Amino acid sequence: MSDLKDYPTIDMMNHHNEVRSDLSGDAFEFKEFQIMLQTTFRKLDKKPPAGDAPKKESAPDGASSASKKAMSKMLVGHDSVASCIADMDELGYTHLSVCATKMWSYYYHRDFIMDYKVDDVGASVVESKGRLLGAASYDPFRITDSLREIEYAVEKYGFNYVWFHPLSFGLPPDDRRFYPLYAKCVELDIAVGFQVGHSAEVLPSDCGRPMLADNVAIEFPDLRINLSHTGWPWVDEWCSMLWRHPNVYGDISAYYAKSLDDRLVKFMDSSRGRDKVLFGTNGLGLRRCKEEFLSLDIGEDTKRKVLFDNAERFLKL
Repeated sequence: MSDLKDYPTIDMMNHHNEVRSDLSGDAFEFKEFQIMLQTTFRKLDKKPPAGDAPKKESAPDGASSASKKAMSKMLVGHDSVASCIADMDELGYTHLSVCATKMWSYYYHRDFIMDYKVDDVGASVVESKGRLLGAASYDPFRITDSLREIEYAVEKYGFNYVWFHPLSFGLPPDDRRFYPLYAKCVELDIAVGFQVGHSAEVLPSDCGRPMLADNVAIEFPDLRINLSHTGWPWVDEWCSMLWRHPNVYGDISAYYAKSLDDRLVKFMDSSRGRDKVLFGTNGLGLRRCKEEFLSLDIGEDTKRKVLFDNAERFLKL
């Protein structure tokens, strides 16, 4: 494999714990993440081999303490902006997009299970001297407050993106409560992205169907939209939206490249998709995600466009 530095890379999808793990809190106090360790991230909870291996300590919610430690280690990120930038330099990342994520507990807690602060992300953006790109988030239950916060983030820190999580609010992306966000992004000339597909956490899935972005793309033709996290299991819908709409892109974050759906990989390496797919890690590891992506059996032109060119165009860097 070529040196990773030979492929300039923009990472479209990170939460602030990738840069400042000391500000991330403990996600596993929330039921959604506890259940995730027993289901979609079950591989982290493997039984030890037969023999003299010690028995795993059980956690109160049913997932093992070992699985929690493994998950925490995988998502630990960096303890400082400086250490993150050092890894970026070593691995050939020009920019990381970092979100002040808001994620709601639809059923179990009725409260935020992620609520990163704009000023914390903004401070990291300033310290990075532009290598980190700030992304705001959105709460559809507090529309006016959210719009003010987005304007503040753009004006004070130069944020160029808003990423939000409609599934955690139990709302489809074409719900009327998201339309003020879309209008604001057009006004500010910044891009927007949102989770599509099912969520690893136990949250309502039907509002994650990629086809629900259809009306948004039609009614906001000047809005640059990123359908984040591949749209699985509705991969064909995800490909359709990217192919159909000039203003719709999609990122492959939250999945290791070796586990990407074959239909998505074929689309990404075709004339229909290679200009519309974006790369992202979502905390799964800057090195591993890039190495696995470069190992895919796809064209060199596709690799360079997905890793860098498409995001540069999407974010207007």
